[in-house]
Amino acid sequence: MPSLKDLKLRIESVKSTRKITKAMQMVAAAKLRRAQNAAVSARPYSQHMRAVVANLARAAAGAESAPRVLTGTGSDKSHLLIVATAERGLCGSFNSSIVKLARIRARELIADGKTVRMLTIGRKGREQLQREFESRLVGHVDLSGMKSIEYRRIKEVAADILNSYDQGEFDQATLFYSRFKTVITQIPTAMQLIPIPVGEEDDDESAGGVFYEFEPDEQELLIELLPRAITNQVYSALLENAASEQGARMSAMDNATRNAGEMIDKLTIVYNRSRQAAITKELIEIISGAEAL
Repeated sequence: MPSLKDLKLRIESVKSTRKITKAMQMVAAAKLRRAQNAAVSARPYSQHMRAVVANLARAAAGAESAPRVLTGTGSDKSHLLIVATAERGLCGSFNSSIVKLARIRARELIADGKTVRMLTIGRKGREQLQREFESRLVGHVDLSGMKSIEYRRIKEVAADILNSYDQGEFDQATLFYSRFKTVITQIPTAMQLIPIPVGEEDDDESAGGVFYEFEPDEQELLIELLPRAITNQVYSALLENAASEQGARMSAMDNATRNAGEMIDKLTIVYNRSRQAAITKELIEIISGAEAL
C-alpha cells in the first residue's frame, strides 16, 4: 500500500494535471468560436462555387477541349491520397479517425493493384502513416507556423497538386479531412478532389435548379474557374478541419478535467483512511505501552 507521502504527492500531481487540462479546455473553447465562424462562413461560397462549376461542366460536357481536371485522364490506375490532420495531439480521436479512413482506402486500392501515393497536411497524420506507408509518402505540408488557415498558403498547395496532375503523376486525388458538425461530433470525410465530380442531384440542389448562360464560352471560364474551385475545396476542408480539431480538443480536455477530479476524490478518500489508520495505530501503541507500565 502506498505511504501517506506517496499518496500526497500523487494527489498534488493530479491537481497540477487538472489545472493544465482545464486551461487547455478554455483555450480550445476560445479558438473554437473563431474556427467555427470561419468554417460556417466559407460554406455558402463553396456551395455556390460547386453549383457554377457544375453548370459549366454540363454545358461543356463532351467537348474534346474540356479541361482534364474535369474530364479525367481516362484511367484510375494511380491515386493520390491527401490526408489532412492537425499539427498537435491531445484532441481525442480526431487525428486517428481521419488516418483510419485514409488507411482503409489505401489498403483497398493496393489490394486492387492500384498505385497509391500520399500527401500529408499536418504532422500527426504523417507520424501515423509512416509506420505502414512510408515508401508511399510523396510530400508533406507543414502548417505549424500559421496561427490560422491562410488562403495564400493553401493556394500554393493546390497549385502543386494541379501541377503534379498535369505532369501525369496521378489519375485521381482524394482529400481526407474531418467535417465539423457540433462540438462533440466531427465526421471523417473522403472527398474526391480530382477529377472534379459533377453529380446531377447535388448540383441541382446547390444551384436551386437554375441554369445560366455564360459569356465568354464555358470552356474559357472552366480554365479559369477550375483551379480556383480546387483551391476553394482544399481551403474549405482545412477550415472544417480546424474547427473540428478545436471541438475535439475541447471535449477531450473537458473529459480529462472531470476524470482528474474523480481521481483526486478517490485518492483523497484513500489518503484520509490511511492517515486515520496510522493515527489509530499510534494511539493503540501508546495505550498498550501505558498499560504495560
